[in-house]
Amino acid sequence: MPGALLFDLDDTLIPEEPLAVAALQATARAAPGVDAERLALDARAHARALWRAGETYPYCRRIGISSWEGLWCRFEGEGEALAALRAWAPEFRREAWARALADQHVDDRALAEELGDRFGVERRALHAPFPDAALIEDLRDDYALALVTNGAACLQREKLEGSGLTAHFDAVVVSGDIGVGKPDAEVFRHALALVGAEPADAVMIGDTIERDIDGALALGLRAVWINRFGRPRPPGRDDLVEITGLDELPALL
Repeated sequence: MPGALLFDLDDTLIPEEPLAVAALQATARAAPGVDAERLALDARAHARALWRAGETYPYCRRIGISSWEGLWCRFEGEGEALAALRAWAPEFRREAWARALADQHVDDRALAEELGDRFGVERRALHAPFPDAALIEDLRDDYALALVTNGAACLQREKLEGSGLTAHFDAVVVSGDIGVGKPDAEVFRHALALVGAEPADAVMIGDTIERDIDGALALGLRAVWINRFGRPRPPGRDDLVEITGLDELPALL
């Protein structure tokens, strides 16, 4: 049996992309006289394009901050990159919605700003773990537990607190705190040191093959791919240990 379990957060313990989509849709429905479904899709696309063109994108890519997270993150903390993101965020949010409105021939900067603010409210109303995440409370009896997640430290900790799962973990490692994200070995080493485990005695559970699974395997951990959304298995990856929900994990361990 392993001595430590390392868990990813987004789309492993808590929904991330589905909640972002739901918040975009709820925000878009507040805009009068437009096709709300199209507005939500266009806002997401424009946010992604603006995010990737921004000066801070290399940092965000290294840490693992997505464009839809940029639409509601407060970017709290010290450092030049966070300060730049904090300063740019209002413009980024307003411009994403302004361009989406313009796609439907609506030129209303005040409405775009209102929608930019509203998205954060809608997204913060949706904190909830997957129902099977309650299982980790039982796992504490037999394993040391660490959360290992990419993203801005303030936002990932806000998500974790909102999920009600914080107390179950012996250690929480956020890429924004250490300056590098999964799959970099340093992230996993840091988590293992905090729980006093060696790579051979630990298992990583996550939904992203490149970051969670391959990053852990490269350091000598075992790994379990949680495939909640039925993604196809990549060609030539018969080595992947796959589950579709956390309820399958105890028997596998």
